[in-house]
Amino acid sequence: MVVGRIGRPHGVRGQVTVEVRTDDPDLRFAPGATLLTEPAARGPLTVEAARWHSGTLLLTLAGPDGVVVAGREAADELRNTMLLVPVEKLPELDDPDSFYDHQLVGLAAELPDGTPIGEVTGVRHEGTELLVVRRPDRAELLVPFVTAIVPTVDLAAGRLVVDPPEGLLDL
Repeated sequence: MVVGRIGRPHGVRGQVTVEVRTDDPDLRFAPGATLLTEPAARGPLTVEAARWHSGTLLLTLAGPDGVVVAGREAADELRNTMLLVPVEKLPELDDPDSFYDHQLVGLAAELPDGTPIGEVTGVRHEGTELLVVRRPDRAELLVPFVTAIVPTVDLAAGRLVVDPPEGLLDL
């Protein structure tokens, strides 16, 4: 599961900025944490130090060989690397109405009467979460992931119900 994306270097000592994609960055990016990477050849990476600067997370990382990434050029080679944690290391969610992205991807999307809409192929985080639904022979559909529009998520059955407001399916 993606927990962050490495951005541009910060300074000249090898620190990188991170676009955080987790609700618990202090746990995921704690010193000593090992993160898988996409592309895999860039990792795994170990967090040596973490700090916040003007609302941006800055990390000092060590590469797979244990050597700390030093210098702006070395840090820039990590740009756009996705930082991942194995799904099996994720904690259970306390709220029954909360889901990890990987749990939603692959679910069948249906209307309340059971009419199929398509399949969830992704989740976008753009202020509000949006389910990306691939529809057969039609354009992708972005569905706001809010209870009023997605009242039912049934992981065991592999489906979710979309009760769209007027016009949503026509977009």
